[in-house]
Amino acid sequence: MTKIDASIKMIARNRKARHDYQIEWTIEAGLELKGSEVKSIREGKVTMSDAYAIIENGQAILRNLHISPYKMATEDIDPGRPRRLLLHKREIKKLWEKTQLRGLSLIPLAIYFRGAYAKIELGLGSGRKKYDKREAIARADADRKIRRALRRDTDG
Repeated sequence: MTKIDASIKMIARNRKARHDYQIEWTIEAGLELKGSEVKSIREGKVTMSDAYAIIENGQAILRNLHISPYKMATEDIDPGRPRRLLLHKREIKKLWEKTQLRGLSLIPLAIYFRGAYAKIELGLGSGRKKYDKREAIARADADRKIRRALRRDTDG
C-alpha cells in the first residue's frame, strides 16, 4: 500500500503495531464480512489494537478485530468473532511458512476500502524488545530535529 490511490478510503490504522513490531513485509487481504459489519466499518466503528492473524487449517483467520454492531442492523453479530481473510492458497502457504518456520507474527496494520471492497493490510514481522523501542524513538526524535534544523536553514 505504498502508492496513494484515489479509490482508497482509509478507515483505521494500527499505529501501535509499527512501534511494537519490526515489520519486514506487508500484504493486502480481503475480509469476509457480514452485511451490517460493512456498514459499521464504513462508519469507522473498528478497534484493531489487539487484533492478530493466524494460519489454521489452510485458512488465514483474523482474531480480536472488534467491529461494533451497526445500530440499524436486524441480525445479531458477535463484534469480536474470528473473520476469514481472503487470500490465494500460495499466499497462505507463504505466510504459514514464514510464521511457523521463522517465528514471525501476522499483525493487521490498516483497514480501508479499495473501491467497494473492505481490505486489510497485514504486516509480517517480529516483536521488538523494550530497548529496541527506545532506540527507534530516539532515532525518530533525532531525524525530526535534523529536519527542523534543515527547514530553518532553508527558510531563513
